Amino acid sequence: MSTSAATPSQPPLQPQVDEQIGAGLRRLRRERSLSLVDLAARTQLSIGFLSQIERGKSSPTLRALVSMADALGVGLGDLFPPPNVAGDRTATIVRGTARSELQLWRSGIRKQLLTPHTDGSKLSLYLVEMEAGASTGDELYTHGGEEAGLVMEGAMHLSVESESWTLREGDSFRFLSSRPHRFANAAEGGTRVLWVNCL
Repeated sequence: MSTSAATPSQPPLQPQVDEQIGAGLRRLRRERSLSLVDLAARTQLSIGFLSQIERGKSSPTLRALVSMADALGVGLGDLFPPPNVAGDRTATIVRGTARSELQLWRSGIRKQLLTPHTDGSKLSLYLVEMEAGASTGDELYTHGGEEAGLVMEGAMHLSVESESWTLREGDSFRFLSSRPHRFANAAEGGTRVLWVNCL
């Protein structure tokens, strides 16, 4: 499978991605009148790590981003850099050429937001692409809401609490996001998953 996700062979894009994510997080934190100390207490992440993320000096894992989104009272989709075209916060559709995407290049995971950036939306649909070896990390994590998905290509290893499964093309899943979980690419090549999150 060929994807345009950032890889270690594409260093010029990596700092830009990190800076966009960091700037968005800093804006959301300041809008809520939260200090880095407040955010650290809510996320159990260190102040230094949060500061580095906001300044684009460190790449957050998906687990860290989800924790920050929860602490800021937003969905993961609200952390996505804006699309390259003008957006409408009341939009109904998203053109294939105008998707926002989040590239977690250190984790080998790319998420494209398939639903519009609409205010107050509790439902987000993503196309998750994982490079070979991609993972959310060894630790299980939790956040608010519920999620479901369909493996469209490749294979994914999913762990929820003490249970683990390998899902292949055509397999699907659903679980409460408050249950500790993690996922990883289980294919030799790339894996694509259609993923739904509902707050």
